[in-house]
Amino acid sequence: MQIYIKMEQNTEVTKPDVYLKDMAEIVCSDKNATAKVKAIKVHKFKAGGEQKIAISITKIIKMIQENFPEASVINIGEKDALVELVNVDRHKGMLQWAKIALVAAISFFGTAFTIIAYHNDVGISSIFEKMYMMVMGNPGNAAVLEISYSIGLALGIILFFNHIGGRRITKDPTPIEVEMRIYEAQVNQALLETASREGKEKI
Repeated sequence: MQIYIKMEQNTEVTKPDVYLKDMAEIVCSDKNATAKVKAIKVHKFKAGGEQKIAISITKIIKMIQENFPEASVINIGEKDALVELVNVDRHKGMLQWAKIALVAAISFFGTAFTIIAYHNDVGISSIFEKMYMMVMGNPGNAAVLEISYSIGLALGIILFFNHIGGRRITKDPTPIEVEMRIYEAQVNQALLETASREGKEKI
């Protein structure tokens, strides 16, 4: 009997008891064996203890083979995994809305200040006046260029970040989402390597 296991690199659980089904996908031709493998308890978080733990695939394989000695366990996922116990209640209430409002305000005013400072450094007003003079032949009102530029800048930002409000324009991930995934993968890898070096990894 062959048991295929695909373990995720990072898993969040809301209960202290961590079962194999919480952190990995199990595939086996025997449905009863699949159910039993999924029900294997991998770890139990203690109250007041570590809320994040690194678990090696070797520990998972050993636990499966203890229950199914004749089975051949084949790993098609990650070799190590981070499991974190999260408290969903802490993300509720007015405090969460206050954090969202604070981050939104910082992002908005910070971005606005950056754009204004950049335009001031390059002298955007004088550039618009010279462009208007070159096209129209007289030093008239260059406000039409400033308005067009502002509209184009806003559209460019919307297209770049691929969002209008809460709606996605296309199915492609945004640049921020790509960078966040890269950052998350690097953080997870660093935590796993640290746990391995410190001997805190469950093997």
